[in-house]
Amino acid sequence: MIIQMNLQNLIHEIPTGVKLVVVSKTQPVQTIRALYDSGQRMFGENKVQELVAKQPQLPGDIEWHFIGHLQRNKVKFIAPVTSLIHSIDSFKLLKDVNKEAEKICRKVNCLLQFHIASEETKFGLDWEEAVSMLASPEYPELKFVNICGVMGMATFTENQERVRQEFSHLHTVFQRLKETYFKESPDFKELSMGMTNDYLVAIEEGSTMLRIGSMIFRPG
Repeated sequence: MIIQMNLQNLIHEIPTGVKLVVVSKTQPVQTIRALYDSGQRMFGENKVQELVAKQPQLPGDIEWHFIGHLQRNKVKFIAPVTSLIHSIDSFKLLKDVNKEAEKICRKVNCLLQFHIASEETKFGLDWEEAVSMLASPEYPELKFVNICGVMGMATFTENQERVRQEFSHLHTVFQRLKETYFKESPDFKELSMGMTNDYLVAIEEGSTMLRIGSMIFRPG
């Protein structure tokens, strides 16, 4: 299948140590299974209902990543099945994830999403919001969430220098958080940035996790 060839070609481009999350939104279960059979284990969905519909139909060792904007009233549906939530963009959302995870006695891995793009339509924290959250006396009480790093989406533009600046900024945010709040946390190591249009720049700027879909699923 062409998609399996696309996947293998991409994997050969990615340096050792950089993880690939295949963005499988809108793709049927059979297509995901074909990539699973090729060895892929990380898949990303951006709609709660789609993730929870697909998850029972596919092998149990798939790592499901939730990469879209997460509404607080839908946290309970993905808390039992997601391996990593990339899109924690508020303290309220993090507390909701902790509450739902506590109900099922499961620690949920999360990334803090930062707003690094020029588009106002994208979600994410700024530095002051993140500091306010992490310095809050409430934060250490959240025993059922595990912050593993940060995520960001660059501006959708042909201007690669702008994209590079935004990714560089996110890398700096990651390093500052690591030094200030997560120095003793070995799990805080993921820098999730880079999609089909900008993954090469993201790799150069230190990405540890790419989220790529359309270049894998294109027909040729």
